[in-house]
Amino acid sequence: MLLNFQVELYSLKDLGISAEVAETGSTFRENAALKAETLSKKTKMVTIADDSGLAVDALDGEPGVFSARYAGTDKNSERNIDKLLDKLKDVPPEKRTARFICVLALSIPGKPTRFAEGRCAGLITNGRRGMGGFGYDPVFLIPERQLTFAEMGAAEKNKISHRAHALQRLRENWGSWLGGD
Repeated sequence: MLLNFQVELYSLKDLGISAEVAETGSTFRENAALKAETLSKKTKMVTIADDSGLAVDALDGEPGVFSARYAGTDKNSERNIDKLLDKLKDVPPEKRTARFICVLALSIPGKPTRFAEGRCAGLITNGRRGMGGFGYDPVFLIPERQLTFAEMGAAEKNKISHRAHALQRLRENWGSWLGGD
């Protein structure tokens, strides 16, 4: 998704860094900031970090910031989906509204952290559909397309996803946040 972004990009692996930043925040924004700021200080580089997850209306926003750890700290996607579907088993289809949320934090040494947020609205299905994607993709339905993220190809998903929307906002603000092109 960052191929056409006109910057030189490095992953932590590229830099030889294996850092796990504890996600102790209570919001996606707080967790993204923790990761971006910690790693920006360590690398002394402009750093982008992501925190993302699923918010289901009928569950008062669950799993939210606990999306990856919803069914335990081992981050097991299959068990996370099982728990989600079990909690929604008596919820009618029209009340299974949800959204994926992505917050990107841009940390620049010596400057305030900036944020770009993206959302993608959908519905939670009654069961898994599709073999692609990861996490909750097999149960996240885009009503206009009648496909789950797992049934879409990566190219189609990457045009409409929460990350795509957050990256678009990041691109729109990049020059003003960094003070140039």
